[in-house]
Amino acid sequence: MLIVEPLTFDFMQQALAIGLLVAASAAVLSCLLVLKGWSLMGDAVSHAVLPGIVLAWLAGIPLVIGAFLTGLLCAVSTGWLTENSRLKEDTVMGIVFSGLFALGVFLFTKIETGMHLDHVLFGDMLGVLWSDVAAAAVMLVPAFVIIVMFRRDLMLFAFDPQHAGVIGLNTRVLHYGLLALLSLVIVAAIEAVGIILVIAMLIAPGATAWLLTSRFETMLLVALTTAVLSTTIGVIASYHIDSAPAPTIVVLMSLLFVIAFLLAPGRGLLVTKHRHVV
Repeated sequence: MLIVEPLTFDFMQQALAIGLLVAASAAVLSCLLVLKGWSLMGDAVSHAVLPGIVLAWLAGIPLVIGAFLTGLLCAVSTGWLTENSRLKEDTVMGIVFSGLFALGVFLFTKIETGMHLDHVLFGDMLGVLWSDVAAAAVMLVPAFVIIVMFRRDLMLFAFDPQHAGVIGLNTRVLHYGLLALLSLVIVAAIEAVGIILVIAMLIAPGATAWLLTSRFETMLLVALTTAVLSTTIGVIASYHIDSAPAPTIVVLMSLLFVIAFLLAPGRGLLVTKHRHVV
């Protein structure tokens, strides 16, 4: 009854559907970002889409196009600045994403778009329609399929790009392809679930899975299970405790990470401490 009752309402079904779509695509992508050390890149791109949303509204084009272009601009410019300066990648990312995010907030406050900044930051899962779910699926399902199909090449590139180049893989295509997938997933998810939940889904499932397994294939499955489980329980629990779904999902993901950090076989903090004591 506790599970069935919330799902008798259309708005809860729609919230769960969009949440699961985002969770599945973001979870498999998070494994690659963790291996590549690009967790901050997801944070950077998600913040950088804000000015694109405002500019797209001014131009009268779909908001997702503006968001995708500015997100991709952030990712590409970060790579270019890293290659052509003495600055480290994390420093460049901090400069680029904070600058673009500040520009977005400035434009948002100066230009009336009819959108609420809170919805951009925290999403509006309960306000999602089936048409929004379908639009997100058009972008998220292909992204998920591409990642799964090319997972071995992407994994090798993320783990050892030099070796990937030596065996004949086009590392430049893989590099910008991964950035494009990252931008696509963020843009498809951000209108419904917001910047904060997108960042959590692009980091927490992969980080949790990395603590629990050393095999990439298993890592994908663990991350996917973690994200789907957190999303399902979070959406249903939010109905019963009268909370917003997005932050509830993030809390559950964070809780699962803490449990893995403490109790993961061979890597958990409490497990290793017990082993040293013995």
